[in-house]
Amino acid sequence: MFRILVADAIKPEGLGPLLDAPNIELLQKTVEEAEMDLKDVDAILVRSATKVTEDLMSKMPNLKIVARAGVGVDNIDVQAATRRGVVVVNAPDGNTISTAEHTFAMMASLMRHIPQAYFSIKQGKWQRAAFTGTELRGKTLAIVGMGRIGGEIAKRAKAFEMDVIVFDPFLTADRAKKLNVTLLPLDELLTKADIITVHTPLTSETKGLLNKSNMQTCKKGVYILNCARGGIIDEEDLYELLLEGHIAGAALDVFVEEPAVGNKLLELDTVIATPHLGASTKEAQLNVATQVAQEVLTFLAGNPVSNSINLPAISKELFEQVQPYYQLIKQMGSIVSQCVKEGVHEISVTYAGENLNFDTSLLTKSLISGFFSSKLDVPVNEVNALVIAKERSITVGEKISSETFGYSNCITVTVKGEKRQFDIRGTYVNNYGSRIVSLNGFDIDFHPDGNFLYIQHTDRPGVIGRVGKILGDHDVNIATMQVGRKQAGGEAIMVLSFDKPLTDDMLQKINHLDDITSLYRISL
Repeated sequence: MFRILVADAIKPEGLGPLLDAPNIELLQKTVEEAEMDLKDVDAILVRSATKVTEDLMSKMPNLKIVARAGVGVDNIDVQAATRRGVVVVNAPDGNTISTAEHTFAMMASLMRHIPQAYFSIKQGKWQRAAFTGTELRGKTLAIVGMGRIGGEIAKRAKAFEMDVIVFDPFLTADRAKKLNVTLLPLDELLTKADIITVHTPLTSETKGLLNKSNMQTCKKGVYILNCARGGIIDEEDLYELLLEGHIAGAALDVFVEEPAVGNKLLELDTVIATPHLGASTKEAQLNVATQVAQEVLTFLAGNPVSNSINLPAISKELFEQVQPYYQLIKQMGSIVSQCVKEGVHEISVTYAGENLNFDTSLLTKSLISGFFSSKLDVPVNEVNALVIAKERSITVGEKISSETFGYSNCITVTVKGEKRQFDIRGTYVNNYGSRIVSLNGFDIDFHPDGNFLYIQHTDRPGVIGRVGKILGDHDVNIATMQVGRKQAGGEAIMVLSFDKPLTDDMLQKINHLDDITSLYRISL
């Protein structure tokens, strides 16, 4: 018999799989109400209200799984759960249709001025001419972020006879062709769009992705929607361009600060808004609850789950053996992800060394998880990483080699894009930690953690000094520096680490220096 605490309000229909199971005892109580029962709880099911902290988990010594009936897991201490061997699951695609439909409802309402016309008629007015709208048919819809939600929106746009163009740095040309959409760079996409809708996760790279600088290049009279995450569109810049009339209207379901009471965007007649309703349908709420209820039941039956956020439960001995390489390869995946800004066809990994004499499939999944983690609008983990790679037509390969390049163990990752290839090699040394020892054929040695700048340049006197001067002028202290070259006067690289990320302004100044061929900002 397993005891499951349902700590937040979930209707019986959503708990169906658990209610029908003979070996499950459900406690539908808040954490405070169930205080005396916590020591016997095997699983806890929450929405967003209950905070599953390390302290709470310490009061549940039998806890095996935490289930979030929704996408986000901000209210769950995932790291603490992982340390305790507790699996965390969620429902990543339960609200896909809900959000896609809400986006389309907002789009139609924006183009036809439905909220404004409704308010007017409620005031006893009949102003037909004031609310002349614009048809969707024949318009060019730009989708920024082509994940599950972006894909569903594209399907619906085609039904409305719209032309669909998309920007997604990880969408290949072949995949775009199958989806019947046109893949474009962001700067070109913005100049062609009549309507723009964003569907990316909010990360350091996507924060302010649409801003005054690039939105000014849009057609005068463009419409913009955000039903994804507040902050992807710079709100100050959006407000200014709406006032100027360069942007004709905006539909917003999300804001940087929520509740958005007092947000000056809401003062504009050209803005329509809803209070973060993308996932708020009866069907979506039922879907996410049913999905995680089934996940809990599956896990307690001893079977693998499909939407685990953290490392699946494994033996303590194997976990201790895997853990150093698990963290290393995930960091390698993240580095490659931040350096390859194009569609990827293939990711291959080679393991070498006696210390890697276990099933390395978990490491390969960790690599793919690290590669995708900050780029998609759904959580990526070791369970669903390969499925997501397959969905995006990315071939994943794994092999064992005897070539350790002089190290007791090493992991080599090769990523092949549409125009270029990127290679990275790492190793783990006891009492020394994880090290990156090669980048694109250049010998290097640095610990992959924190904020980095990876620069490729021509090996000439003064290059390093000019980079250092720009950083010094901006009062930036270099924590570590590693350099590498293949031959004097040829290609060379430098990897600099900092206590905090560099600004866009610094990057632009460094990038404009003579002899700099490319640079990449990396955050781990």
